[in-house]
Amino acid sequence: MTVTIPQGVTHGDDDLALAERLKRGYDDIRTEIAKLIVGQEGVVDLVLLSLFTGGNSLIVGVPGLAKTLLINTVAQVLDLKFSRIQFTPDLMPSDITGTEIIQEDPASGARRMQFVPGPIFANVVLADEINRTPPKTQAALLEAMQEHRVTVQGQTYLLSEPFFVFATQNPIELEGTYPLPEAQIDRFMFEIIIDYLSEEQEIEVVRATTSLQRHRFQRAISGADIVSFQELVRRVPAAEPVARYAVNLTRASRPGPGSPDFVKEWISYGASVRAPQHLLLGGKARALMQGRFHVGFEDVRALAKPVLRHRIIRNFHAESERVTPDQIVDRLLEYVPLPRSGM
Repeated sequence: MTVTIPQGVTHGDDDLALAERLKRGYDDIRTEIAKLIVGQEGVVDLVLLSLFTGGNSLIVGVPGLAKTLLINTVAQVLDLKFSRIQFTPDLMPSDITGTEIIQEDPASGARRMQFVPGPIFANVVLADEINRTPPKTQAALLEAMQEHRVTVQGQTYLLSEPFFVFATQNPIELEGTYPLPEAQIDRFMFEIIIDYLSEEQEIEVVRATTSLQRHRFQRAISGADIVSFQELVRRVPAAEPVARYAVNLTRASRPGPGSPDFVKEWISYGASVRAPQHLLLGGKARALMQGRFHVGFEDVRALAKPVLRHRIIRNFHAESERVTPDQIVDRLLEYVPLPRSGM
């Protein structure tokens, strides 16, 4: 496998070798995941994009679509520590971050406070049904997601790298839930929609899960490799027109003077500055996964829906007309022209 380099772009031999290792690792990971997960190739790609960029993602789907199994399988394939937190109305922040307890020294009998880490101290954290717990507990994830650390009783504890949070939501049961604040939703790089399988794929799942299964995964890359890949992604060049296109696509989603009529009609608030950042960062990782050492317009367009759909706040008019965020993103992609110059 050879990574393609655009003319005029300089690179080090180490970066080129690492890019080729990322591409091989991506192919190997997908092969291993396919041993247990049937179909859902697009979902798997977005999960791997989250890993290669160091982002956190929100996974939305009805029960029984293997959301937990997918994230657990990814952690197993990469030999990373996995932790699942079931969010419930009575879950407390300390149940996530950990707490200090009084510990007695058997030798001296002296008592002292000792910190007991919570389930957040893992490499891959699955926050299951995150909208079923009150905002105070939801907020306990914010510092961990953004800063990769937690603070308990004024003491800061660093989380081990690599560190990712994947949160799930059930879109059909809204009773007894606490909608995530926009500030927290915005911290998720992608909103990944997981849907039903095709008939043939569902038959394959039913047959596989009702027979004996013994899966052994070949671990092609490690957690240290993932950290190296994240650093490499940020060194991938992006031409100015590509960055401008990501910004223009996001700015067009914000109602105001000069915005398209459908935006004024359907949107209360558009996407934040994190949107073009994630479009470009995700585009760089996508390019490497496809064997390219540069990000193009096609990468930005391919990630527009998972990056923008949860950041666009629809108004009552859009909801009453059942206009979905994905439909709005489609209109944005039609409305915003590609820059004439560039790649």
